[in-house]
Amino acid sequence: MQSKKNIKVGKINLIFFFLNLLIFLIILPDKNSANEMEGRYTSIKVLDKISSKNTLINLKNGEEKVHKDLLIKSMKCTNSKFDDSPETTAYIQVRDMTSDDKNDVYVFNGWMFSSSPSIKPFDHPVYDIWLINCS
Repeated sequence: MQSKKNIKVGKINLIFFFLNLLIFLIILPDKNSANEMEGRYTSIKVLDKISSKNTLINLKNGEEKVHKDLLIKSMKCTNSKFDDSPETTAYIQVRDMTSDDKNDVYVFNGWMFSSSPSIKPFDHPVYDIWLINCS
């Protein structure tokens, strides 16, 4: 008696294998491109309104940096995927070190946008902060 092999099962397994491979190759570049859009450093400009001097500061995300009376921390920085109108966004926390209130209350705590700084402005009597880019 001759035994028959089940050829249909082998073809179905091969089709599932290539289908999974195709899905994996489609999803993988999207995850990598999202990581490329997120930067490790945030560049901001601080304007001292009294002396009218600009200072460019590069912040490593997650680390605090003291600039005169401000303690500045960038949590996250991303660049947009669109080439026509590039947009840089960063989550920034700023504390005023001269304040007598030592309850760790932030002067600014939120998202900043490079193209529209007036959406959520940094409001301080002595300093202004603008988001420049993300690298």
